[in-house]
Amino acid sequence: MYFVNEGKENTEKVAAIVADYVKKNDIKHVVVASVSGYTADVFMKAMPDVKITVVTHVVGSIKKGTDMMGGEKRAELTAKGARIVTAGHALSGVERSISAQFGGAYPVEIMAHTLRMFGAGVKVGVECATMALDNGAIPYEEDVVAVGGSRGGADTAILIRPGYSSAIFETRIKEIICKPY
Repeated sequence: MYFVNEGKENTEKVAAIVADYVKKNDIKHVVVASVSGYTADVFMKAMPDVKITVVTHVVGSIKKGTDMMGGEKRAELTAKGARIVTAGHALSGVERSISAQFGGAYPVEIMAHTLRMFGAGVKVGVECATMALDNGAIPYEEDVVAVGGSRGGADTAILIRPGYSSAIFETRIKEIICKPY
C-alpha cells in the first residue's frame, strides 16, 4: 500500500493495515514509534490482542528537561498492556552530538540518511525495532512489524527482523507493508 501524502493523516489506515497483516501472518509483536502517545493509542485500539511495544525517545531530545509523552500517558498505556521503551536514538544518539559539535558525516548518520531514502518511516521503523530489541522488549530472532512515520503520526509499516545495535548489520527488512510515495 502506498499513500499519496506522508504524516499523521495515515495513522488510522496504517493501524488497520497492520492489524490485518499481523492476523494473516501470525505476527506476535508490533513496535510503534510514538512521541506523545497518540499513535500508540490508535494502534492499541486497533489491535487489543497484539503485544504492542511503544518506543519513544529520551527525555529532553526535543525540549530539554521535557518528557514529550508525560508520565500520565505512559501510565495509561502501560495499564492497557503496552510495553514502553524510552531510549536514545539507535541511529543517531551520541553521534549526532559529535557531528553537530565538530561537523562532518559519521557512519551511523549515513546509515540513517540512507534508510530515509525509502522514507522517514522506514528509518524510524528500523531504529525503533533496534531500540526495542536492545531493551529486551521484543524477542531476539523473531520477525516483528515496526511502525514509523512523520509529522506526528504513522505512515509506514515494515516487517523486520532487527539486530541489536551492536550487530545492526544483522537486521533484515523483509517487507515494506505500507509507506508514502
